[in-house]
Amino acid sequence: MARRSMNPTRRLYLCTYDVLATKEGDKRRTKLYELLLDHGEHVQYSVFLCELSPTERVRLVGDARRILNEGEDQLLVLDIGPETFEWSARLDCLGKTWTPQVRSFIV
Repeated sequence: MARRSMNPTRRLYLCTYDVLATKEGDKRRTKLYELLLDHGEHVQYSVFLCELSPTERVRLVGDARRILNEGEDQLLVLDIGPETFEWSARLDCLGKTWTPQVRSFIV
């Protein structure tokens, strides 16, 4: 994976969710999907890779809490490490190839 902004305070998080399959759950799932898409890369059906500052992580978790029914739904947020960590060398991808998005900054 290409290095990103090299900001030492930003970290990579693997976020995955499971939302109850009901009419109300479908609405929550859509809102959660949109929230995570605003913060990261959609990797698989309910899995996102998010590059977040500490403030962005707190905001994401708070927004997710307002969406989820905590008695029925679940969001896991796994801290992979600093955004500069070359974690992709530790990833085995079987089947369909996945290539992480490379973000570029225009100044």
